[in-house]
Amino acid sequence: MKVAVFGTSVSESFIPVLHEFFRFLQSNQVEVHIFKPFHDFLSNELHFEPFYAKEYHSFVDFDNQCDFIFSVGGDGTFLHSVLNIRNFDIPVVGVNSGRLGFLADIAENQVQNALTRIFNHDFIIIERTMLQVDFVGKDNLDFNFALNEMTVLKTDTSSMINIYAYVGDELLNNYWADGLIIATPTGSTAYSLSVGGPILTPDSENFVITPLASHNLTVRPMVVPDNYEIKLRVEGRGTYFLASLDFRSVPVELATEIKIKKAGFKLKTLQLPELSFFSTLRNKLMWGADRRN
Repeated sequence: MKVAVFGTSVSESFIPVLHEFFRFLQSNQVEVHIFKPFHDFLSNELHFEPFYAKEYHSFVDFDNQCDFIFSVGGDGTFLHSVLNIRNFDIPVVGVNSGRLGFLADIAENQVQNALTRIFNHDFIIIERTMLQVDFVGKDNLDFNFALNEMTVLKTDTSSMINIYAYVGDELLNNYWADGLIIATPTGSTAYSLSVGGPILTPDSENFVITPLASHNLTVRPMVVPDNYEIKLRVEGRGTYFLASLDFRSVPVELATEIKIKKAGFKLKTLQLPELSFFSTLRNKLMWGADRRN
């Protein structure tokens, strides 16, 4: 078996988990490919030398014959793994060394049991919708896809922006706000949730359109089918607005039209049967917490 390990950084307190993780891979004679910057961090900053057979630097030299991709860190690291590896056929496994860990849902004390079950094929594959974002008449980002959300934001601290949103060819609304979020079902528990957006299950075939600080009491988040193409046009007092794809933000000229649609592929993620979406909501977001229960 062959696996890839991705990460950016972890705390020193996570070293015992790393020992357990790599010891398991070594004892089971797994061929390990590790992300070079992560290996450098572990070696130089934590003085920990992981077991591995090969290093990779990016999607260019990544071995697409790997069976699993282990993302070691938090949800931010998980999003970075999507950008850096860009493989949508190999399941991504999130090992949590961070705080909440919604995508990286295997906790420190579950690593040994989780690895055993994964290598015994006791898991479920969850396929997650991604967004494709195109800037009409402008250069797109090198990787113009997002797993969580695409957001338009004002660039200054005072004036609102005016966002014309179209679903298909029909005007949905004219948002006077600080910004607008277009979220996938995966992203519905991220930025969109923090500003009052609804929660969608990962297999929902929908997008969530959520305004940021809308200057209108009647405007609320909306759920639309993901077979629609969404078009955005922004007006404002400045020259630029910000377009954000997950953790990446770029300035965009106000006259630029943005088209958002469902990507032509889905990201495969791995889930242990007991770590269901609803149990994660209850245990990590305290969804429905009530002292009477």
